[in-house]
Amino acid sequence: MKTTENTVLITGGSAGIGFALAKALSEKNNHVIITGRNEERLLNAASQLKNVTPIVADVTDQNDVDKLVTKLQTEFPELNLLINNAGKAFVYHLDSVDNAGENAEDEILTNYLSVIRLNQKLIPLLKNQDEASIVTVSSIAAFVPNHVIPTYAASKAALHSYTQSLRLTLAKETNVKVFELMPPLVNTDFSEGIGGKNGIPASQVADEFLEAFENNIYEIHVGGTAQLFQLFLSSPSDALLAMNPVAKS
Repeated sequence: MKTTENTVLITGGSAGIGFALAKALSEKNNHVIITGRNEERLLNAASQLKNVTPIVADVTDQNDVDKLVTKLQTEFPELNLLINNAGKAFVYHLDSVDNAGENAEDEILTNYLSVIRLNQKLIPLLKNQDEASIVTVSSIAAFVPNHVIPTYAASKAALHSYTQSLRLTLAKETNVKVFELMPPLVNTDFSEGIGGKNGIPASQVADEFLEAFENNIYEIHVGGTAQLFQLFLSSPSDALLAMNPVAKS
């Protein structure tokens, strides 16, 4: 997939991995559209980028999604790259809170259901392009969960399964390619509660994504994700303990 002269939509593009992707793509002569719920933070992010269009939108809100899709169809009919980056995670233990169900519902809506809804609404537009792609931003937790983000990991496992099915479906009769970006721990505000300061920089995620994207590597294991994935393939139990060292008995 080409990495220049695309029209790109990045959900959750005002901070963290989304902002790093927006920056990297905008610097390679792509027009980047970023969305976010917080208008002030979104406009601040846009002011630091070139060739960018900010659109305030909450991907979990049906009305916002409908308005976003209508705007894209009208003003950006050349859209050919969708990056589903918006996400939510709660750090907690399953035996210590009463609202695990509410946490899971929120994470599933943001990390999984909203992705399906936006994809389905934009697939017709993407099919019109000579070359187009959908990217889901998943996590190594889709394979190996961390027990302190239990329902987040479960939502990413669902997203991984869906992404594989979507890739196979669109490969049949369309030009739409489907990629999955699987970062390890990344140093962002999003991951602060699980030791994000020890993670890799978001810019590294963006750089490795662009290289893999250009070479049509559809499941992109960034940084230490590659090593943990190989351990998972050889010994799922060892990978689980590596991801959860404090839980080892």
